[in-house]
Amino acid sequence: MSLVNFSLIFIGVMLNVIAQLMIKAGTTSIGYFEFSRSNILPVGMRFAAEPHIIGALVCYALSVIVWILALSRVQVSIAYPLLSMGYVVNMFAAWWLFNESINPAKIAGVSVIILGVIIISRA
Repeated sequence: MSLVNFSLIFIGVMLNVIAQLMIKAGTTSIGYFEFSRSNILPVGMRFAAEPHIIGALVCYALSVIVWILALSRVQVSIAYPLLSMGYVVNMFAAWWLFNESINPAKIAGVSVIILGVIIISRA
């Protein structure tokens, strides 16, 4: 895989990771809420005005553009599995930013993902 193709996939993955982390930051900022018919509009308005949520949606939109560019160059059967690297980056970023735990089961799962990505990327 060429550096340009890998870079497009990597940028797409990172944009998705950033979007997920921004959604978490936004929901943390808003706090827990009951999901009921009576508060759909008030909670929806709070999410629509939350800067982290808006930033996440921008990242997702950019990631779609990057993904389209990537898929115009790389087979989907190779590119799509590489998106799983987002799980790896996300686990460590969530640990660093949100103090989420990392345990042996998570490390084992991430190790399997990394091995799979290495195998697929060499195909």
